[in-house]
Amino acid sequence: MEDHNDLGSNVNQSQQYVGNVPRWSFFIAIFIIGGLLSVLSERITIGPSWLIPVITLVLLIPMLISIKKSHQKMTRVIALIITGMVTIGLISSVGFLVYGLFTHTNESAMNLLMDAAILWVTNVSVFGAWYWEIDQGGPYLRHVSKTQPIDFLYPQMMFESDLWANWKPTLLDYLFLAFNTSAALGPTDTLVLSRRAKLLMNTQSSISLIIVAVLAAHAIGAL
Repeated sequence: MEDHNDLGSNVNQSQQYVGNVPRWSFFIAIFIIGGLLSVLSERITIGPSWLIPVITLVLLIPMLISIKKSHQKMTRVIALIITGMVTIGLISSVGFLVYGLFTHTNESAMNLLMDAAILWVTNVSVFGAWYWEIDQGGPYLRHVSKTQPIDFLYPQMMFESDLWANWKPTLLDYLFLAFNTSAALGPTDTLVLSRRAKLLMNTQSSISLIIVAVLAAHAIGAL
């Protein structure tokens, strides 16, 4: 009887927590990423610069409906699709940036610098969203279950003090991790445990390195 009561209590607690899972930060991140992609030069975007941002913003509508109806699996599927879309936009734009360097386009140094800076910031934002979505099965499972495998081990999670017992990483923590990955080409204070997290971090570091290499090559060519 006690086991059934405990199970029922856990289910009720999870159901009560559904509405408190912080999803608003993901919406803010996607708005920022969409804004960054929309101001890129159209020579380095797939189609018009507004195409991918508009698609992702439209996909936020069914995601919002799914959140309101507490359909957690569907919410996460849509979130992963949206994150995948902006990742395609990022990687394709970096590819066009590199192609433009080797084809010696007459793009001004200022425009190149602006596009590279936008892509670098977008890289941080996109992979911050990825880390937010994959860690411990996503934001919902991360908040209602303590049995999910950990992808990122933060310093706060290693303390045995009661002060940190209920600590959960927010999007800002994942953005900090993503910034360090782009700037230092690896994490600083966070342990990366899962293979999927390592794959994502390698991809992010590679993109950051390519962007910096393009700027360096352009600067050397201008000498």
